[in-house]
Amino acid sequence: MENDMQEKKSGFVTLIGRPNVGKSTLMNRLIGQKIAITSSKPQTTRNKIQTVYTDERGQIVFVDTPGIHKAKNKLGQYMVDVAEHTLRDVDVIVWLVEPTTFIGAGERHIAEQLGGVDTPVILAINKVDTLKDHDEILGFIAAYKDICPFAEIVPLSALKGKNTDLLLELLFKYVPEGPQFYDEDTVTDQPMRQIAAELVREKALRLLDDEIPHGIAVTIEKMKARKNGLYDIEASIICERDSHKGIIIGKGGSMLKRIGTEARKEIEDMLEAKVNLNLWVKVRKEWRDSEIYMKNYGYDVKDAR
Repeated sequence: MENDMQEKKSGFVTLIGRPNVGKSTLMNRLIGQKIAITSSKPQTTRNKIQTVYTDERGQIVFVDTPGIHKAKNKLGQYMVDVAEHTLRDVDVIVWLVEPTTFIGAGERHIAEQLGGVDTPVILAINKVDTLKDHDEILGFIAAYKDICPFAEIVPLSALKGKNTDLLLELLFKYVPEGPQFYDEDTVTDQPMRQIAAELVREKALRLLDDEIPHGIAVTIEKMKARKNGLYDIEASIICERDSHKGIIIGKGGSMLKRIGTEARKEIEDMLEAKVNLNLWVKVRKEWRDSEIYMKNYGYDVKDAR
């Protein structure tokens, strides 16, 4: 029994890559349930989200960071700082890229960041399910293999689950032996309020599509369970302009109702309980450039340092 315990692996893994490359989709696939929000818009994930994978081999704690990109405002700089600081605190880095032979400035910027760390880096070429000719993969590997000393290179599809088991196998190869950090049934260390806020924000981003720029946040004002197990939740969607507020509410409140209905279903699945969800919309002009607003909405600049 003691020998079995000593052979278990346990470590921290971060998923990095440019915005919208599929990091959250991959993490949701590996964990087996929905924790990180996914959206067709870039820069969806704003905070490190820790999720936990446990099996007979040991335990991997995934830290999903905001995409590394050039910052345009204080929120953008916060996201970059969180991502870059994480690189030094983990056992393995998974760098997710698109299937292409063109290595742009964004990827080269990430390669520079990786050049300054000793952590093993696994290159994961995502979205291979979109390729018509799988021989193309060899060209992508050839294009990337010399820009960084990769420990491994894995072509995969986070959406379809192709080669994600292989990626897990490689992660257990590189994380160290050691005791588990969390109980076996732990899936995330994020407070339920934060996950609920993220689920509301995901539905807003999805349903609003391109009508609203990316500057929305969601705060949970109230989250309380009644004696009968039903949860009362009040949440505010924060936007930057009065015109955005009108779009989010929609004609006769139709858009806000759709956002609420879809978010409520997923929050109920998460809590395994019925939910009474009330949504409000507030305007906070240029909140992404205000450290005070950012802190109020859960993005504390000090946490990124």
